[in-house]
Amino acid sequence: MEQREKQTYIFGTRAIIEAVASGKELDKVFIQDGLKNDLFKELISTLTKSQTPYQFVPGQKISRMVAGKNHQGALAVMSNVTYQRIENILPLIFERGETPLLLMLDRITDVRNFGAIARTAECCGAHAIIIPARGSALITADAVKTSAGALHTIPVCREQNLKQTIEYLQESGVQVIGCTEKADEYIYKPDFNLPTTIIMGSEEDGISGEYLKRCDAMVKIPMSGSIASLNVSVSAGVVLYEVIRQRINQK
Repeated sequence: MEQREKQTYIFGTRAIIEAVASGKELDKVFIQDGLKNDLFKELISTLTKSQTPYQFVPGQKISRMVAGKNHQGALAVMSNVTYQRIENILPLIFERGETPLLLMLDRITDVRNFGAIARTAECCGAHAIIIPARGSALITADAVKTSAGALHTIPVCREQNLKQTIEYLQESGVQVIGCTEKADEYIYKPDFNLPTTIIMGSEEDGISGEYLKRCDAMVKIPMSGSIASLNVSVSAGVVLYEVIRQRINQK
């Protein structure tokens, strides 16, 4: 409940439609199962056109979230950041003469891990964080706090289809490196002086197979202890600082 209390909600079908029309950023919209009226259809159309993620849930879940207020079967969670598109960010990086360093997060759902990763990414000079529209942590007040404000500084790109995003990055000259314990090579193998996107996967099952097979390379962090894996925010930091090490030595 702590996370929910720190969120700002918009409830009511018409209110959500108007919020999207006015350009407000929404993390996600919860819609009651079984709604079929014209206003509901307008809501779905509006969310689809704006690429706002939505999910169908039982009405009781929405009622619990708004403490009995008249939600009309729809509840939107306001975002704490303004989402951007990688297609708008990447050309600007090249135009500035900089070497892109991007971080793609596949289904990182813990808000504190997300915030910690954002903080490290910003400190390491990463240009943007890329997340999927569905299956990612909501950027809550806790996430922003854990990031020490980095989420208000580093661009967050919410993309509808990470597979297509990977293809776009590769076509743009950016190598895509998957960080996974399934790799044979260590993180010291790739040339991180090249334009790079690093993919980090969920702690439950890592990077999705469909993304792994599209990576230009897969790498792992060397470990000699008895525990099989690091926390994903720690892993992200280790890999990002290997990028920094290589790029500093190149200068």
